[in-house]
Amino acid sequence: MFTQKERSFSMEKDKLTRSLSARHIQMIALGGTIGVGLFMGASSTIRWTGPSVMVAYAVAGFFLYLIMRALGEMLYIDPSTGSFANYANDYIHPVAGYLTAWSNIFQFIVVGISEVIAVGEYMNFWWPHLPSIIPGIVVILFLMLANLASVKAFGELEFWFSLIKVGTIIFMILIGLGVILFGFGNHGQAIGIANLWKNGGFFTGGVKGFFFALSIVVASYQGIELIGMAAGEAKNPQKTIIEAVQSTIGRILIFYIGAIFIIVSIYPWNQLETIGSPFVQTFSKIGITFAAGLINFVVLTAALSGCNSGIFSASRMIYTLALNGKMSKKFLKLTRHGVPFYPVVAISGGVLIGLILNYLLPLITDQAENVFVFVYSSSILPGMVPWIVILLSEIKFRKQHQEEMIDHPFKMPLSPYSNYLSLLFLAFVLFFMLINPETRVSLIIGFVFLCYMSIHYFVRERKLKK
Repeated sequence: MFTQKERSFSMEKDKLTRSLSARHIQMIALGGTIGVGLFMGASSTIRWTGPSVMVAYAVAGFFLYLIMRALGEMLYIDPSTGSFANYANDYIHPVAGYLTAWSNIFQFIVVGISEVIAVGEYMNFWWPHLPSIIPGIVVILFLMLANLASVKAFGELEFWFSLIKVGTIIFMILIGLGVILFGFGNHGQAIGIANLWKNGGFFTGGVKGFFFALSIVVASYQGIELIGMAAGEAKNPQKTIIEAVQSTIGRILIFYIGAIFIIVSIYPWNQLETIGSPFVQTFSKIGITFAAGLINFVVLTAALSGCNSGIFSASRMIYTLALNGKMSKKFLKLTRHGVPFYPVVAISGGVLIGLILNYLLPLITDQAENVFVFVYSSSILPGMVPWIVILLSEIKFRKQHQEEMIDHPFKMPLSPYSNYLSLLFLAFVLFFMLINPETRVSLIIGFVFLCYMSIHYFVRERKLKK
């Protein structure tokens, strides 16, 4: 296990570069969080709870803000690559750091696989006879080379991917307000916001439906902790981290709640499943006839963004494991631009293998689609592990850094009580995932994965001691 001082020395020795600016960090966090789930999957959560899904996003956003403040407090003093895995290692137990790193790797490989599969499907919109595996392979190679070029190249790519998504959402919100307030596309008849309480009321699914939706809403925020992954390669990390944490949560809440407010105001919630993508329909309503092609392009960039962020995050976790002596030291090899070479290649290779298996499995079994859905959903629990360890680590972190905390400008509010409240919220979400038949199996798969990795850790440590 490396101490904070040893880790900093090793990073300086290996010349891990700090090339990411504040705009890069903010867009990386936005890009990791605002994905195809919002553009194509908004109908699912609305189906469970109706317009009150906006409240679910607000509640989840509040607790995610507390989690990011806890992370920001620690990053301000120790802005290391693989931050929350290192904090778990140092302030909880080495097995916690090991589980955090592997949970992040597992989560982003699975997400990366799903994103490149989606790329193939999106390309069929323009080229229906193109084999879906070909665009997936091209995307993996392109993103691998971009990540290997330099961390700045990754940051620029993610910045523009995220900017396209954010620009589309803002444009849709403005168009939607025009429809609601002035009747654009509706013969000048303002639609108003009566759909928020019509058709069964605001909480259409009752308390149970609201909490079922809340678990999926929380999952949609996964990836926001990428701020912590990028901190080790950020310019002026203290200033950058404060700006990124303060602005990102507010922007995400505006984009999510704003977009869903427009959707459920314009369309009755119980008709959304029959109209296809609500984004496409909103643009079509005011006469943008190429809306389907526009949204297809945007979700394509969203998929590229998700895979790009996944390669970056998971590769830095492999680097962190090697730095802490839990993987071969060859994974510490950096390119002349300061990028971990073998971790980037390994994660890209893992995504490629998953893409090929997804292409071949339907030829072998009729259950291939169900298997993939379960595996993809199983990343939800491992995706929560970084949040849990951030909240637990901050409590001990503060006790061990009492001198630095005296003049600390970015403390976690009301710690440790806010930590315990946030942990209780996450436990609450997991409970409703367990009792929901649609999420129970994926939760169990994620639990089995964490148990297996825990056993693997202790068996490995016992062999090393012998």
